[in-house]
This record gives sequence, C-alpha cells and structure tokens, in this order.
Amino acid sequence: MDFTFTEDQQLFADSVKDFLQGEITAESIRASWETETGRSDELWAQITELGLPAMLVPEEFGGLGMTELDVVLMAIECGRVALHEPIVEMAMVATPLLAALAPNNEKCADLLGQIAGGEAKVAIAHTVNHVVADAHIADYLILPHADQIHLVAQADVKLEAQESVDPSRRLSTVDWTPSEATCIASGAEGVALLAATLNRGALASAAQMIGLAEAMVARSVQYSEERQQFGKPIGVNQALKHHMANCAVKTEFAKAPLYRAAYVLSMKPESADFAISHAKVVAGEAALFAAKNSIQLHGAMGYTWECDLHIWMKRSWALDKFWGHAGFHKNRTHQWLMNPNAQIGADNTFGAVAI
Repeated sequence: MDFTFTEDQQLFADSVKDFLQGEITAESIRASWETETGRSDELWAQITELGLPAMLVPEEFGGLGMTELDVVLMAIECGRVALHEPIVEMAMVATPLLAALAPNNEKCADLLGQIAGGEAKVAIAHTVNHVVADAHIADYLILPHADQIHLVAQADVKLEAQESVDPSRRLSTVDWTPSEATCIASGAEGVALLAATLNRGALASAAQMIGLAEAMVARSVQYSEERQQFGKPIGVNQALKHHMANCAVKTEFAKAPLYRAAYVLSMKPESADFAISHAKVVAGEAALFAAKNSIQLHGAMGYTWECDLHIWMKRSWALDKFWGHAGFHKNRTHQWLMNPNAQIGADNTFGAVAI
C-alpha cells in the first residue's frame, strides 16, 4: 500500500508554499496589526485566484472537488508563514458543512458558489470555542444553537471584539437571535454536522501547528548560525543542536497521525474522532515544544516584541486551545482506547475498520 502523497498533491502544495512565502513576511504580518480589519483585500484576491477557497467545494457548485488529503498540505503551508487571512478555517471547516447541506438547501448551494468565486466569506462558530474567528470580515456566520445550525448574515448580528494573545487573530463574541428562517439543520442532522465540524476544525488547527513548529525550528537554526559569541556561531554548541534536533524529531513524528487523520476523515468520517484527537494532541505538543526551545535558543531576545519568533509562538499557543484543548482531545483518545471493541494493534493496521 502506498501512503505517499500523489505528484499532483505535492505540486499543488509546492505552488501554495511558493506563493505564501513570496507574499507573507514578518513585516507584512506586523503591518496588518495596524490596519482596521487586520486583513488585505488584495491578498485575498490572490488567494482566491489560486483556488484555495474552492478546494473542498464540490465541482457541481463551482469548486475543485478536492479532499482533506489535498487541503491538509495547504494548511501546513499556511501555518508555516503564520498566515493571518481566514482561508484555512473557511476552506476546511465552513465549506464542508455547507457542502453537506447544499444538495437540499438552495441557500447553502448559492453560498458555496459565492465562496468558490471569492465573492463571499464565511466564519463559523462552535460550542467548544468561546469566540468566533474573523467574524468581523465575514459576510455570513454559521452559528450553533442547541441541536440546530443557523446561517446568519453578519449584518443581522452584533459583534464584540475580544483580545487574543496573537495580534493576528481577530476574535469576536456574537449576540444574535435564532429564527426559523436562519436554521439550516436541526435534530440528529444538526448534531452530526456539529460533531463533524469539531473534527474538521481540530484537523485544521493541527495541520497549521505542524507548519508553525517547522517554521520555528527553521528560524531558530538560522539564528544560531548568524548569532556570534566568543567569535563563533552559537549553533556550534552541541546542546543547542540537540534541542533543535529534538524539536525536529517531535514534529516529524506528529506528521503521520496528522496525515492519517486527514485520510480517515476523507474516507470514513464517522470513525474519525480518535484519529483527529490524536493528531491534534501530538501537533500541539510539537508546536509548543518547538516554541519553548526556540525561545531558549534565542536567549533573552526571544521574549521581546522585536523578535519575530513571537508571531509563530503566539499562534501556536492560540491554536493549541482552539477547537478543543489538549485535555479534551486526550480524553476522547482515552475513551476510544478503553473501548473493548476498539480495533487496535498491529494486526489491525490495514484493517477495514481501523483505517
């Protein structure tokens, strides 16, 4: 069995990486903090032209009809540059929910077409999150209420901005009133969609944290080669090499659970809970470990506002708590492992159930 990504998937990921690294810098991120919205219409137009909002939009609604295995590589690259635009959550979380309802809901179908064409932005809320990301620039909000899901125009809600540890993240609490006209799912369907949304949000966060971890290690290694002490780069010290090697190993080992989670979600989403939680936990551990050791390598400078490292570090702190904190996902994994019917062990590696 071939577990590697296809050539097309790799080429698409490389094109996203080249674009993002050419457009997103620490300087441009800092500049966005000084703007009213923290977002750029010009950059969003470029992102749309690249086709990123349309990745998980089905072809019949004007999208590219890709899978989570395609999108997870994109999310890693967005994390690598600490992208401040809301593409990951919109493409990986909001769009699939709308796509699930679109065949029998004209409102969702029309909105999917607008998303694919870059004409609309959607923010999404969930009960595990106390705030909503990027609601301030969204045209529509997907909001939960008990076992219902509502699609509400931003003009019909009241937003109150909330401060984040990460200056790039624009968060809001939402004051709104549910109505029959805005309800797009309820009952068992609503509960199932909210559960799937949680999994997709956790996967999106985990993928970004892998990119963040790799970026922090790369920046720290570069700094260790440039920073001189006693006439030689600090990177020649074996202790620092060991710290960065440990970070790199932890991040590399976190990739397999992430890829597996994306595969399970695309092939058998009803069985994805344990795989998603495993990926979220190990990706969070890798990102926080990289942040901690990168700060130590930078010395006192690593704690300062002037050091760009904090852009990636604070994003890691924020995403580790979003879409379920580590304790929540460890508990889900524990519940699955303690299930007497759990298909675990080497003899189930290639089984039909434990994919």
